Amino acid sequence: MTEPMSHDDYPDTYIAGILREARVFAFIGASANTARPSYFAMKYLVGKGYRVVPVNPGIAGQEILGQRVAATMADLEGPVDVIDIFRNSEAALEITRQAVALKDTLGVRVIWMQLGVSNDAAARLAEDAGLKVVMNRCPKIEYGRLSGEIGWAGINTGRLTSVRPVLAPNGVQSQVIGDT
Repeated sequence: MTEPMSHDDYPDTYIAGILREARVFAFIGASANTARPSYFAMKYLVGKGYRVVPVNPGIAGQEILGQRVAATMADLEGPVDVIDIFRNSEAALEITRQAVALKDTLGVRVIWMQLGVSNDAAARLAEDAGLKVVMNRCPKIEYGRLSGEIGWAGINTGRLTSVRPVLAPNGVQSQVIGDT
């Protein structure tokens, strides 16, 4: 069992560690609508080399960004490192229960709740099962902030550093998360 942590603020090293180690995200509540946050977060992470598997019973069997949509978490094939919840805060507890039940089968290591999604009971359940938890954050935004890419858009990253950014193979505006 991991020590419960404060979910009001996360050390950059905690978020960066998750984003460096994870390779596969399952987006619970993914949307095929290109104007929805789940769609452009998925597109961004795919562009960074992650595999993102959409989960949505309403559009199961269809494809989003070349990935077949699963109806439920139970339909996923592992490994899935991160369960990313694009549902409301009330739904997060049941989704977390399902993820904990499937954690050994799928290899789940992290429960990530999107911006505006927080559920303390779900966080406790996940942490008691040995999972890391992130609430009220977006991996797309966190990746951009920690890599320095978001600074290209004129957004204050909240980090002062003189360290040169680590560039991805496809150029200066495509950066990767270095050591924090």
